[in-house]
This record gives sequence, C-alpha cells and structure tokens, in this order.
Amino acid sequence: MEVNKTMVENLAHLSRLHFTDEEKNALEQDLQSIISFVEKLGEVDTTGVQPLQHMSTEVNVLRDDIVQGSITREEAMLNAPATDKTFFKVPKVIKK
Repeated sequence: MEVNKTMVENLAHLSRLHFTDEEKNALEQDLQSIISFVEKLGEVDTTGVQPLQHMSTEVNVLRDDIVQGSITREEAMLNAPATDKTFFKVPKVIKK
C-alpha cells in the first residue's frame, strides 16, 4: 500500500487534526514505514502455529460488585464548567 499526501490529508480531516506541510511529510514517511513493517509480517510462514487468544495463562480476578454511596447530582455539577442545573453542557461536535 502506498501512502501519499492525499491519504494523509484525508486522515487528518477525519481525525480533525491540522498539520503543517512539514508535519504532513513526516507523517507520510512514518505511515509508510509502519505499513511496510506490517506487510513484511505478512511474509512470515505461520503454518502449524496455533493462534493465541491471550498472551498469558493468567485468569482475570474480578472483584465483587459492591453497591457504595455516590455523590448527588448537585455535588457533581459543582465542578462542571457549564451546566443547565441538570445536565453537563458540552461543545457541539456534530454539524447538521
């Protein structure tokens, strides 16, 4: 796969990031080296190798779910930068 300037600009747009031309060139080179490395991994002969589900044989030890006290809505709103007394106000991110 070939990484080009258009692909980097598209990725920047989708991720809502802004880069200078110099940064875009550096990203293009970094992405190309990452993709080359992943393609090189595809050349490795893995016949007879069983796929792993987990990297270790350890089993998760989960704690019991214990109901504990929590803070009230009013206490939660005290530290919020913007509220309408019931909900947190956040900047709009989806345009219609």
